[in-house]
Amino acid sequence: MARSRLFLGALILVWLLAACSAAGGSVGGSHGPIAEADAIRLALAQDARFGGIGPTDRDLVGPVDWYEVADADDGWQIRIRIGWGDCPAGCINEHTWTYRVSRAGDITLVREGGDTLPETGVHGVVVAGPTCPVETIPPQSGCEGRFVEGAVLIFKDSTGAEAARATSAADGTFDVALAPGEYRVVPQPVDGLMGTAAESTFSVELGQPEPELAIAYDTGIR
Repeated sequence: MARSRLFLGALILVWLLAACSAAGGSVGGSHGPIAEADAIRLALAQDARFGGIGPTDRDLVGPVDWYEVADADDGWQIRIRIGWGDCPAGCINEHTWTYRVSRAGDITLVREGGDTLPETGVHGVVVAGPTCPVETIPPQSGCEGRFVEGAVLIFKDSTGAEAARATSAADGTFDVALAPGEYRVVPQPVDGLMGTAAESTFSVELGQPEPELAIAYDTGIR
């Protein structure tokens, strides 16, 4: 029985080696040259601010963000541009990155330059209500919503990955830096409050005012 198992194991090993040899590889596999589309993905993955950027379109008036690809020795040169400030008229400001990607998948930042990128993010306030059994519009004096301290807010990007999180201050405010892109805020449960506040989506754009969010929790007072 032991000899039969040993013989069977040897046959399987020989078959694996033969199959791998026929495929031109080795046990464990190996990677061949990458394609242009792979090179583009590598370049766009270098910075969170590149999320959602598409190829340049010379027929499009006032493009804001784009990339362009040129052949280079044993690979490609990929230039990525972010523009802001009156872009319908051509964008007043721009910042560019140029990457060199080899067919082996090696990537190098060749140059970066342009205008200084403005800081981007989102801010807002977290409140809880109602604070009186009977609500009126406008609220009666002393029945306004109260600020919530210590509420944890998770910000997720367009892929669903966590991009940042913030905790509200004593006055309910929060301020967090985020790269330009599409986001969803996911409030977490707060002790003493019913359930959680509703999720909401928003966009962060260069050259545009920061989004201001109002996160509302339920006190449970009825």
